[in-house]
Amino acid sequence: MTDATPPHEPVGARFREFQAHLDQPDRQRRGRGHGGEQLTVPPADFSSYYGRPILKPPVWKRDIAGYLFSGGLAAGGALIGAGAQLTGRPALRRVGRWTALGGTLASAYLLVHDLGRPDRFHHMLRVAKLTSPMSVGTWILTAFGPAAGVAAIAEFAPRLPQHGVLGLARRLAPSVGDVAGLAAAATAPGLATYTGVLLADTAVPAWHDAHPFLPVVFAGSALVAASGVGLIAAPAAETAPLRRLALAAATVEAIGGHRLERMGLTGEPYVRGRSGRLVKGGRVLLTVGTAAALFSRRSRVLSVLSGAALVASSVATRFGIFEAGRVSARDPKYTVVPQRERLAEHGPTVHDGRR
Repeated sequence: MTDATPPHEPVGARFREFQAHLDQPDRQRRGRGHGGEQLTVPPADFSSYYGRPILKPPVWKRDIAGYLFSGGLAAGGALIGAGAQLTGRPALRRVGRWTALGGTLASAYLLVHDLGRPDRFHHMLRVAKLTSPMSVGTWILTAFGPAAGVAAIAEFAPRLPQHGVLGLARRLAPSVGDVAGLAAAATAPGLATYTGVLLADTAVPAWHDAHPFLPVVFAGSALVAASGVGLIAAPAAETAPLRRLALAAATVEAIGGHRLERMGLTGEPYVRGRSGRLVKGGRVLLTVGTAAALFSRRSRVLSVLSGAALVASSVATRFGIFEAGRVSARDPKYTVVPQRERLAEHGPTVHDGRR
């Protein structure tokens, strides 16, 4: 009974003493006799906690990785459509609006499919919680979708009859579409970046530690993807702004991606393994697509190839970031080692009556 923990001594203090004992060099833990005593506690391997993972991996399936891409594509398309609307480029405006609608429909399908039941999306609209990225993102998508849909449908106005009720709709549709297109563009930045905030708001190390950079990467990736679609589908006479936009967006994404890889231990999944190959592949495609876009002014074939490379770059980047988070959640070292480093740097943060 004499070895029992005294009731007045906090358990946290005893645990830290034991942890400090493990962190001591081997020679300090040996006795002073001939060869010293053998270690009775094996070194920590961070494999599990009582046979269970330290951190529960995300339950999201790859549908969410696709949702990250399609949502960004929709947001970028709305911004390009609004810019083309304001600068008098009707063909590019049409491509941007249709891209926004297509991305919205794909996002809704992927999100509902991951949730399992459509009514779960409806349940998320019963509350509005500003401190929840998921709640805010749901409302952003709800506001963006109808506006993007109206703007895209308005592009079919020239095909309507000129007389009767449909003739009136033909005359009103362009103005309504312009208002809806600008409304979609107003919410597009939130749609492009909230998914980065959503990932960073989790406990997954590779996502959480990247909270200053993920929204930046996602914003650049959204514009890269939409620029790629525009280079593929819009006539060459109206794509000059897209080439400049692709260069600017690629620069933003590259800067943010470089910061992800420089995070230290938790940035390791962005450069190693399958997730690292996806991220690196996205960077190579981004470089090739951007360079080809700058020289595609007179070549339709080169414009299509550059656009395809930019779209593929965005897909690879989103899936690579998604996979990097899953890797960091499965391996306990990405959770335990940074915590120990923070403890060594700042001292204990749990109040147990001592310092």
